[in-house]
Amino acid sequence: MRATTPSTSRSDLRKIIRARRQSLTACEQQQAASDLLHHFQRAESIQQAKRIALYLSVDGELDTQPLIAHCWREGKDVYLPVIHPFSKGHLLFLHYRPDSMLVPNRYGILEPRLNVLDVLPANQLDVICTPLVAFDGSGQRLGMGGGYYDRTLAPWYQSGNGAKPVGIAHDCQRVETLPVEAWDVPLPEILTSSKHWQWSI
Repeated sequence: MRATTPSTSRSDLRKIIRARRQSLTACEQQQAASDLLHHFQRAESIQQAKRIALYLSVDGELDTQPLIAHCWREGKDVYLPVIHPFSKGHLLFLHYRPDSMLVPNRYGILEPRLNVLDVLPANQLDVICTPLVAFDGSGQRLGMGGGYYDRTLAPWYQSGNGAKPVGIAHDCQRVETLPVEAWDVPLPEILTSSKHWQWSI
């Protein structure tokens, strides 16, 4: 963990932490993905889940392809986020199979081609693996700023019911303390290449 000052703005933090993970070499990324899989396979929340939402990594994020492949081998249903075409700032989750057709969204991120037959309501998922830019020692999460996952996870945070969020991040994405806004949803678990973090939320 490298220090950031309490006065660092959220936008500046995003730039700093994204630069950290983008600076990792291909070898470091590959090793981190292998180590992450070790913790992912052993996490009780993952072992007990049947329907798991993951995402396709971009921008130096920890590679989730080994996690997806593991879920398929274990007979788990994998879902990927899709930007909702009509409800601004919201996500849909579509069943993702090895032969699913992927198309780029408005951010250039690949997602399954929209098919209403593949949509599963978020509250019917068991686990939502959540991307993040930075996290701190209390489970607070800093995302990219669009609020997509905060909106998705708000019902779970308010009621304790529905899909359990599990964050995924490189170790270098941890900071001492994050500036928190009222809408931010903290995470009960975060998996990194070196550790399985857990908190009572």
